Amino acid sequence: MEEASGSLNEGIRLYRLKRWDLALAELLSVKTDRSSPEDNIELAYYLGLCYTKMERYDDALLYLEQVVTSGQDLLRIYQCRMTLAYIYAITKRSKMAEFELKRLASSGFESAQLYTTLAYAAWAQKHYKQSVDYYEKALDLDENNATALNGLGFVLVDTDMDPFRGLRCCRKAVDLKPQNPAYLDSLGWAYFKNGELLEARTWLRRAMEAAPNRKEIKEHFKTVTGER
Repeated sequence: MEEASGSLNEGIRLYRLKRWDLALAELLSVKTDRSSPEDNIELAYYLGLCYTKMERYDDALLYLEQVVTSGQDLLRIYQCRMTLAYIYAITKRSKMAEFELKRLASSGFESAQLYTTLAYAAWAQKHYKQSVDYYEKALDLDENNATALNGLGFVLVDTDMDPFRGLRCCRKAVDLKPQNPAYLDSLGWAYFKNGELLEARTWLRRAMEAAPNRKEIKEHFKTVTGER
């Protein structure tokens, strides 16, 4: 038990230092047959988080589901369901993301993060009005949530629902987090959709410099500037 607990604690320590690969190796060395049931749930939790950080999403799902079905520690289950929803959303399994998030919402676990993830899942399914509603709920809970401001702004300009309001939202998101390439991209696209080409080129060029390999940024940059 002591040896297993030592490896688990070391893995957690390395995870908190953001040494994902070293943390994973340490966690995988834990002998689960020598651990208590509580330690095995803790192990599954950190393995799920490590795999998520390393973008090994199928492996992450396996361990996060173990934590969710354990029935232990409601806060930990909430965190895992949020992570599951995030994985489903970015791997284009939007309906599954929505299912996880609605279960959380029905249990009373409301948060700005929950509504921004629901909004993203709705946007991915082309439910644009619903996406806007979810982003607005997120901002009701946290008016300076940069993720919600950026997401709302992008949906409003990209769908031509309200380009001017969308521009204001995108500008505020960049004011809050000026180095975020996704926010720079959204702001550039918002200026473009409002007919302000000089500003659009300026901000999209900054986005390209910050993240030159992101597909959506490259597409927006090419559309606005004609450059590759």
